[in-house]
Amino acid sequence: MRVPCFECELRRCDAFKPINDVELAFINEMKRDHVALRAGAEIIAAGTEQAELYTLYAGWAFRFKTLPDGRRQILHFVLPGDLIGLQGAMFEASQYGVEALTDVEICVLPRRKVWSLYENMPELAFDVTWLGSREESIVDENLVSAGRRRASERIAALIISLYKRLNVLGLVVNGAMPFPLTQQHIADALGLSLVHTNKSLAKLRKLGMFAQINSTLLLSNPKALESLAQYFDEETPKRPLI
Repeated sequence: MRVPCFECELRRCDAFKPINDVELAFINEMKRDHVALRAGAEIIAAGTEQAELYTLYAGWAFRFKTLPDGRRQILHFVLPGDLIGLQGAMFEASQYGVEALTDVEICVLPRRKVWSLYENMPELAFDVTWLGSREESIVDENLVSAGRRRASERIAALIISLYKRLNVLGLVVNGAMPFPLTQQHIADALGLSLVHTNKSLAKLRKLGMFAQINSTLLLSNPKALESLAQYFDEETPKRPLI
C-alpha cells in the first residue's frame, strides 16, 4: 500500500503548513513505502543500527526506554503527522524503542534520503530540525511534570496537552477526544504507580474534569483542566509535515 504525498489526507488538515509543488514532489520521491501495522507492533527496536525515519500517518504510537529490570519510561506519545526516529538516526544505533499503541499507518523515509534534504532542500531540512525541536519541547514539559507536578496535576497536564494536539488535527469533536491509553501507559509516562494513577484519575473524574467511555475522553471544561495542571502553552503554530 502506498499513498502518494499528493493524495495525503493529513495535508488537508489546517494543522500543517502549506507546501509548494516542488517540495511536495521531493518528499514524494523520498518516501519509500506506506506500511500498516497492528497495535503492539515494534516500529523501531532499541539498539537498531542505521534506523530509518517515519512519519505517522494514522493512529497512535509511543517512544520509550526500558531499564534492564523491565521498568519502562514512556518518553513521548506520537500522533498523526509526527516524525519518528530523528534522534535515533543521529546515532549508529537507536537509543530507544517505538511501539504502535493502536493500529497505525506509517510513511517510510529512508535515512540516507532524509539527509539529502540538507544538501538539496534547505527549507525542508529546517522543517525536519523544527520537528525535532518541537518534540524536545514536549519531552521538556513531561520532565517538568515528573519533577514538579503532583500526581493529579501530571495527569491533567498529559490529558490537556494531548487534547490540544488532537484538536488541531481535527480529532476532537464536541469536547470528545480519542484516548486509547491504559492506566499502565499513563503510569509509565508520568513516573507513577498504578495505584496512584488509578486514585488520581478517580479524583479528576470526581471533580468533573472529564468522563471516559471506552477509548473516548469527554472534557467538560478544558480550561479548568488546564488551570489545574498549570499548563499554559502558547497556541500551537502550523507545523511542517514531512
